[in-house]
Amino acid sequence: MTASNDGGSSSAQDAQMLTALVRLRGALQAADLPFDVEGVEDLRASRRQMIDQLEDYVIPRVMTIEAPLVAVVGGSTGAGKSTLVNSLVGERVTTPGVLRPTTRSAVLVHHPDDAHWFGQDRLLPDLRRVEEATDDPTALQLVASERMPQGLALVDAPDVDSVEQRNRELAAQLLAAADLWLFVTSAARYADQVPWQHLRGAADRATAVAVILDRTPAEAVETVSTHLARMLASRGLKDSPIFVVHEGPIDDDGLLPPGHVADVRGWIDSLAADSGGRAVVVKQTLDGAIRSMTHHTYPLVEALGAQQRVAAGLREAVVEGYAADRDDTAAGLVDGRLLRGEVLARWQDFVGTGDLLRSLDQKVSWLRDRVVNAVKGKPQQAERVVVAVESAIELLVLEHAERAAGAVATRWAELPGGPALLAQAGPDLGRASRDLRRRAERAVRAWQEEVGALVRADGADKRSARYLAFGAGGLAVSLMVQVIAGASQHESAALGRQLLDAVFGEAEVTAMVRSATASLHEHVLGLLDAESERFTGLLGADAVPDGAAEALREAARRVDDARFAESQRGA
Repeated sequence: MTASNDGGSSSAQDAQMLTALVRLRGALQAADLPFDVEGVEDLRASRRQMIDQLEDYVIPRVMTIEAPLVAVVGGSTGAGKSTLVNSLVGERVTTPGVLRPTTRSAVLVHHPDDAHWFGQDRLLPDLRRVEEATDDPTALQLVASERMPQGLALVDAPDVDSVEQRNRELAAQLLAAADLWLFVTSAARYADQVPWQHLRGAADRATAVAVILDRTPAEAVETVSTHLARMLASRGLKDSPIFVVHEGPIDDDGLLPPGHVADVRGWIDSLAADSGGRAVVVKQTLDGAIRSMTHHTYPLVEALGAQQRVAAGLREAVVEGYAADRDDTAAGLVDGRLLRGEVLARWQDFVGTGDLLRSLDQKVSWLRDRVVNAVKGKPQQAERVVVAVESAIELLVLEHAERAAGAVATRWAELPGGPALLAQAGPDLGRASRDLRRRAERAVRAWQEEVGALVRADGADKRSARYLAFGAGGLAVSLMVQVIAGASQHESAALGRQLLDAVFGEAEVTAMVRSATASLHEHVLGLLDAESERFTGLLGADAVPDGAAEALREAARRVDDARFAESQRGA
C-alpha cells in the first residue's frame, strides 16, 4: 500500500493484507443476523455496507494500488454537480437537467490512456460498464476525454438526498468507493442534514474530502464559507479544503466560464501531476476505510453471540413446548385411555358381550371355542373397530398438537426475536397444521397395514383351524386392541389376548405387541415432531453458525495485524 525499497517485502505484505481482507469479507458474509431484536437493523446495515465497500473499493484498490485516483463528485439535490463536472472537464460529458432527480446513473470520466483501469473486474465490479448515456442505476458510464489529466478520474454521482431511494443508495455506494470526495453544496443547502451524515461518515473513515461551495451569490460567499469551515472543523474535517464556484452564465454547452472553476481545476491538475500526493490521498482514504471496518466488526461479533443466544432460547421453547405433549401422546397411545367410548363399543360388538365376557373364568378350551364362534364371519364388525381406533388416535394427536403449538407461540411472543418470526409465519403457526388430520389418517392407516402384515407374517406357518376361523383381519384388530390397551388390564383386552395366545402362543404375541407398539409410536410421534419443525424451520438448521463470531473476530484481528505491519513498513 505504500512505496518501499524492499520490493519483495512490500509484495509479501500487500499479499498479507489482501488475504486478510478477503477472509474478512467471507467472515462478514457468514455473519448473518437473522433475528429481529433491538438494534439489529443498524448492525445489518453496517455489515452490508462493509461487505459492499470491501467488494466495491477496498479489495480492488489494494489489488490495483497504482490505479488512477478516483474523485467522486457528490452532494445535495440542485447543487449543480453535473454542470460542475462538465465545466471542470471542459466539455459536456454528463447530462445536467431541469427536472429532479437528474443524474440517475454514475458517469466516470477518465483520460483515454487510463481506460484499462476501469474494467468490469476493477472498481465497483457490480456496476455494468456502458459507453452511452443511460438512466440505469446498475450501470457505470465510462467517458474518455483528452481534457482529463492522466492519473485522476471524476465520477458524477446521483444526489445523496434524492427523492428516489435507488439514487440515494447508488450515491452512497459511489462515495464509499471514492479515494477523494468532491462534496458539492450551495448557499441554500450547505447545512442540510443528509449531506452532513455522509460527511460525518467520511470523517470517521478518514476519507479525503474537498468541499465545493457552488451557486452562491458573491455577497454571501464570505459568510457562508466561514460558517461552512466552522462546521467542517467541528466534525473532524478541518483539513478539508473549501473551493468557491461563483454563480455565472451557462454557455450553450452547459459549461460555466473557465475562470469560475479555475481554482478547482488547478487543484485537480496539480494532484494528478503529483504521484506522491495522489498516493498520500489514496493511502489516507484506504487506510481509514480499513481501520473503520475492523473497528465496526467488533459490535457484529457481540451481536452474533447475542443472536446465538436468541436462537437457543427460541429452540428451547419449542423443545419444551412439545415435550410434555409428545410424552403424553406416547403414553396415551398405550395406556388404555383410547379403549373407551366408540372404540370399546365397537370392540365389544366384535368379540361379543354378556355370557362371553362373563366366561373369562371358565376353561380356556371352552372359552376359545366361544371366541371363535363370536368372531367368525364378522368382517364388518372388525372394520368398525379399525375405523374407531383410527379416529381415536387422530383426535389424540390433534388435541396435543393444538395445545403444544399454542404454548410455543405464546412463549415465542415473549422472547427476543419471537414476535417477528410469528408475524412472518402468520396466525396459523399457533394452531395445529391444517393438514394434520389428513396426515394423521395416513399415518394410522400405515400402522394398521403394518399390524396386518405382522399378523400374516407370524401366522404364515400357523394355518391352524383357529387362525383360519379368526381370519387375519380379526387377529389384526385383536393385536391393535392389545397395543392401545397396554398394561391397563381391561377385561375386553384380556379376552383379545386370550384369542391371540390361542393362535400364536404367548411368547410370540408378546413380541408382536412390542413390535406393533414401537411402530405406532414411530408413526404417530413423527407427526408431532413434524409439527414442531414448523417452528424450528423458521430458525433455520444453522441460523447462526457456532464459529461465526470467532471467525469474524479472528478475521478482523488479521486485518489489524496487516495494518500494523503496513505502518511499520511505511515508518
